This record gives sequence, C-alpha cells and structure tokens, in this order.
Amino acid sequence: MHITTTDRVEGQKIKEDLGIVKGNTVRAKNAFRDWTQGVRNFFGGELKSYSSLFTDAREEALERMEQQAQEKGADAVVNVRFQTSKIAKGGSEILAYGTAVKLED
Repeated sequence: MHITTTDRVEGQKIKEDLGIVKGNTVRAKNAFRDWTQGVRNFFGGELKSYSSLFTDAREEALERMEQQAQEKGADAVVNVRFQTSKIAKGGSEILAYGTAVKLED
C-alpha cells in the first residue's frame, strides 16, 4: 500500500475516494523511564527513551491506519497527517489519518 503526505500518488490517477481512515494509540511513560529521562533533561541532550516510545507509537498508529484502509479495499492513503494530544498525566495519544483511495489500474 502506498502511503503519502501529498494529495496524489505520483504517476497514478485516483479513481475513487473511500473516505477517511485513521489509526491511533495511547502510550504512557513509566515511573523508571520518567525518572531517568528527568535526570537526562537536567543535563541536556536527547531523551532517547522518549524518542523510542514515540517512534514506536507513530509506527503503530500508521499500521492501524493502513489496516483500516486495506479493509476498505484501498490501494493508497493520501494526505496522511499525524496529531498528538495529551490524554492524562504521563499519557499521550498519537493519531495518524488520511484519505483512503482506489487507483486506476
């Protein structure tokens, strides 16, 4: 499946709009990770544990969005975007969404 942030797939023509598809996940940091990252934040530098947490969350949200597109019979998802929001103290949602489309053969 082709997934893109553009409104079209290069060299392909969209023949049908199948609607919005989305995938999300909510992740929370754990107490130990929070403590170690707090120490790192004090001294500066990348918070690698949090980077890894959000990378995994984005991938899971994308996979769920793609699965929903496949269930609709899509060949591609265009105009893909990400959104994040804080759900609770220490918990954030990552949402991936776009438009599922059928391409001409």
